[in-house]
Amino acid sequence: MTQNEKAAAAKKRNHAIMIIILILLFILFIMPFILVIINVFKTKADIVSDPLALIGAHGFTMQNFPEAMAKMNFWNVFKNSLIITIISTVLTIFVSAMASFVIVRNGKWKFCSGLFALMVASMVIPFQVLMVPLVSVYGGIFGVLNHRLTLILMHTGFSVSMATFMFHGAIHTNIPLELEEAALIDGCSRWQTFWKVVFPLLKPTIATVAIIDAMAFWNDYLLPSLVLTDKALYTIPIATQAFYGTYSTDIGLVMAALLLAMLPILILYLFLQKYIVAGVTSGAVKG
Repeated sequence: MTQNEKAAAAKKRNHAIMIIILILLFILFIMPFILVIINVFKTKADIVSDPLALIGAHGFTMQNFPEAMAKMNFWNVFKNSLIITIISTVLTIFVSAMASFVIVRNGKWKFCSGLFALMVASMVIPFQVLMVPLVSVYGGIFGVLNHRLTLILMHTGFSVSMATFMFHGAIHTNIPLELEEAALIDGCSRWQTFWKVVFPLLKPTIATVAIIDAMAFWNDYLLPSLVLTDKALYTIPIATQAFYGTYSTDIGLVMAALLLAMLPILILYLFLQKYIVAGVTSGAVKG
């Protein structure tokens, strides 16, 4: 066997070992989700007696879902989460895209460069540092907590910096200034140029920001738990936590509640997954 053949064989062996390790890690990571899927269609007795069985002794059942939905008031908390997530995500995308466009095209202004630097710097501040001021100022002084609009604006404010950073890279790298100049020559205003030329070209980044922020808003527990105390305004994470505290012994209902909480965001990800890589890499390499 020649040296080249030995090197090729070693490369194949290393590649096979890496694939096996990745598969094992994937199975380890996905196992909790598989257990939820398996056990959500079994009775409480079957889950306790044999949680790894594909089908319980009492057979396949769907009873956990209507019970969990009724006891956690699912449609109301689903509506709350949907309203907050959609409006917060849309606001974040529009505000960030417009802000990044102004910053990129007016980069020589010290105000724009300073604003962008502040946005990037704010990304390293942990939310836990701001928890007490948020509750004391907005709750104790202004009394604006326990409103959906307050939570929406807070979500938008905390996510704008990262979204602006992503849009900034995409506009700076992938959208030539000549396109905008041609649109201006054709009679478009700056506003029309942004919406008709620049914004449509940002689809991969828009999809990436949408899925990242929608997942963050949908799954967020800490901020909504600080802002919303009225049960009628609970989002799915808060309702799921309260549900678990009440029905922790009925593991079938808990599994159903967890699956109901996960499904909407998983469906959104499946629809937008093809844009994720394109959006993340957009602006990463200047060419």
